[in-house]
Amino acid sequence: MIELKNVTKFYKTKKGKKFILKDVSFTIPPKVNIGILGRNGAGKSTFMRMLGGIDFPNQGTIVSDNSFSWPLALSGGFIGNMTGRDNVKFVCRLYSKTDEETKEIVNKVEEFCELGEYFDMPIKKYSSGMKSRVSFGLSLSFDFDYILIDETLAVGDKKFREKSKEALKKKIEKCNIILVSHQMKTLKDMCDVGILLHNNKLTYFEDIKDAIDAYNEINK
Repeated sequence: MIELKNVTKFYKTKKGKKFILKDVSFTIPPKVNIGILGRNGAGKSTFMRMLGGIDFPNQGTIVSDNSFSWPLALSGGFIGNMTGRDNVKFVCRLYSKTDEETKEIVNKVEEFCELGEYFDMPIKKYSSGMKSRVSFGLSLSFDFDYILIDETLAVGDKKFREKSKEALKKKIEKCNIILVSHQMKTLKDMCDVGILLHNNKLTYFEDIKDAIDAYNEINK
């Protein structure tokens, strides 16, 4: 379960405060795959980062005993002068993996990413898509209660996208996902329930199809 208690989130801008949430108390039930919907600029990605403990409310608290991955689209946390391989090893050390576990994870990520010799080149030479492949492979190689997915499920050609989607489907047999996306088909395929972020408030739908209908209604 994930519980928001009187949560307010805003950013300061030249025009004043840009609110994402205003004094929201909200409970997300456990063991469901969650789709987050909302208009562009509503703050969906910020909300997801808050759920994962990457960003924080200005007021209130978010309480959960679950573990969360980093967002799959997030690649800004990599160290540019280090190779893809060394970045994977570094993340393994942060999560206190043993040498044997680290070796296994490195091999899994290398095989999944299909980057060839680039895996042993500084990650600052990577395209954003190549970084996303490493981030995606890393998330699939760790065990989390929730995998966070921001907008994209995979990058690359059609064959690699299909491979990634199948790998994710297999992974979520043992965990759940929180997915931010504008792709309605993807939301229907991957999510059970939906949360609509609109006008700084959250609305929960037990069926993702109802969440999509509500999202379409506010965009008429």
